[in-house]
Amino acid sequence: MGCCGSTERTKREWKPLEDRSCTDLPWFLLFTVFCVGMGSIFGFTIATGGAARLVFGYDSYGNTCGQRNEQIEGVRLSGLDQTDKKYVFFLDPCNIDIVQRKIKSMALCVSVCPDEELKTYQDLKRFAVHNGSELCSYELAGHKYPSLPERFDKCPKLPVPPSKSLPVFNRCTPVDISCYAKFAEAVVTFVSDNSVLHRLIAGVMASKVIIVGLCLLALVLSMILMVIIRYISAVLVWIFTATVVLGSLAGTSILWWMYIDYRLTVNKTLSKETEDAKEEAEMSRDNAQVLLVYAIAATVFTVILLLLMLFMRKRVALTIALFHVAGKVFIHLPLLTLQPFCTFLALLLFWFYWSLVLLFLGTTGNPVQNEETGLTEFRLTGPLQYMTWYHAVGLIWISEFILACQQMTVAGAVVTYYFTRDKNKLPVTPILSSSLRLMRYHLGTVAKGSFIITLVKIPRLFLMYVHNQLKGKENACARCMLKTCICCLWCLEKCLNYLNQNAYAATAINSTSFCTSARDAFVILVENALRVAAINAVGDFVLFLGKILIVTSTAFAGVLLLNYQRDYAEWVLPLIIVCLFAFLVAHCFLSMFEIVVDVLFLCFAIDTKYNDGTPGREFYMDKALMEFVENSRKLERVAERGRSRPTEVVSVEGAEMKPMAPGTSSA
Repeated sequence: MGCCGSTERTKREWKPLEDRSCTDLPWFLLFTVFCVGMGSIFGFTIATGGAARLVFGYDSYGNTCGQRNEQIEGVRLSGLDQTDKKYVFFLDPCNIDIVQRKIKSMALCVSVCPDEELKTYQDLKRFAVHNGSELCSYELAGHKYPSLPERFDKCPKLPVPPSKSLPVFNRCTPVDISCYAKFAEAVVTFVSDNSVLHRLIAGVMASKVIIVGLCLLALVLSMILMVIIRYISAVLVWIFTATVVLGSLAGTSILWWMYIDYRLTVNKTLSKETEDAKEEAEMSRDNAQVLLVYAIAATVFTVILLLLMLFMRKRVALTIALFHVAGKVFIHLPLLTLQPFCTFLALLLFWFYWSLVLLFLGTTGNPVQNEETGLTEFRLTGPLQYMTWYHAVGLIWISEFILACQQMTVAGAVVTYYFTRDKNKLPVTPILSSSLRLMRYHLGTVAKGSFIITLVKIPRLFLMYVHNQLKGKENACARCMLKTCICCLWCLEKCLNYLNQNAYAATAINSTSFCTSARDAFVILVENALRVAAINAVGDFVLFLGKILIVTSTAFAGVLLLNYQRDYAEWVLPLIIVCLFAFLVAHCFLSMFEIVVDVLFLCFAIDTKYNDGTPGREFYMDKALMEFVENSRKLERVAERGRSRPTEVVSVEGAEMKPMAPGTSSA
């Protein structure tokens, strides 16, 4: 199970797609047991009545509405038969606890929700007599409401607003939800002017058709960009290069200009012999020294940056070639574009299930009387309270598992594409084939990789929670330490995510366990560290420009479509919604493109390491990557001749290329 327990030989013999066997089976069993535990929590909430109390509701004495109840020891008015009383009625529905976000009013089970306003206790009596639905506490007789002294504490607050029951949860909800609007205003603290809020909401409602259309436009643009980005990647790379070079040169030049300007100011000031002039000259001299340090540091940074870009220019060409091939991958494997939808749907279903069980847990447990209100609530006590923590860990692990399944599926499909010499012989549905291989062989590997991410994410989230709880209370040193730990854990999580992704690709290639695949992928990445740096730096910037392109295009279309509205304030919220959706969609699709590029690079690195283009060791790579290797070989020969060395090149790339089999390359 552990990384150190691997008995496989250190020297890897890569045999793409030849052997296939189950990997990390103990972790698959562990994950299965964990999922059974998650399901057991759901079953426990149903068996103990927590689910029924959430769906049907319960009163302040622990009775579930709509069914016969058992007596709760020490709680009066419990154990009542509420079969005919199916609705929960709150005596003061607007008594809301802003902090806890719940209603603090006494709740009763009633047979009918009041559908008209009841202004007096005579109206309460009439409603109880005519409808058989008593709205005061159970021990009070309906025909005596107007004369009972307890009516002020155990009857609803007057006037009782008309209400109707919710479709599923059987709660009597006021028709006029003005008190809930006040609650919403308290939550939305950044809006102080109600008229502004109303205008913004009105703008959204008036533009809902346009918003939907713009969201669809962002979706279409993202899918198109994934295909055409291979044609514009070179232009975007040049934009990136020019921006970095010009920005660094301009910043350095400005600093030197400011330094020279300060020196001239100092010289002019020294020519004056007044006391104020001397003080001003002293201050200007200090500023000039600081500017000199900044200018020298900027110069050193600019020189190093220019040297790095000069040294890595060939590796930038590799990034462009990988983007070109990635565009071809999406043409040959169009179902890759559906992966974000499938993953999002799976996450959405799981999050809905998780939230539902969490709500069930909120009404599960032992009956406890609230010391402040005297009402009966259900809470998990003793060992049962750890079920909530178990459920929280399940949210992180299973969510990461679903995301890892997407990475493994995409990696398997791209590996199949890369290592199939004749692209005409690709499987009919490589994505489906990769998904089946994942479910049959590699679920344990995915479970192990996602668990490692979970181990890092949990302490980071815990520290973030502690930091938020102590905001304004902790000292500066503690705050700095917390933020440092959170930042370090975040960086570690990102590094592990990247390594996991490459480990999944290595597993898809060689069908090895997670630790073996991670080690092999790490060795390959270290051997190509400069290429990895170039691809991540340049590639991430190109994809970022792609996201900006989609967001700005969608926003521009939104401005044109919303132009008919004269109240420009109503544009704000629709445009914000559209831009956020466009960015999220672009991020999902271009992140998929990034995964494809990373997997292609790993395949390319393995291909160039173990093949040299000679008979029997032909390359698997695409024509665009073949041209890159050929150009690198020519540059190496020129460099060797310039140093008056033998023309033979011993490196792998120096061997003579052998063309790929017919049908390998594609337009």
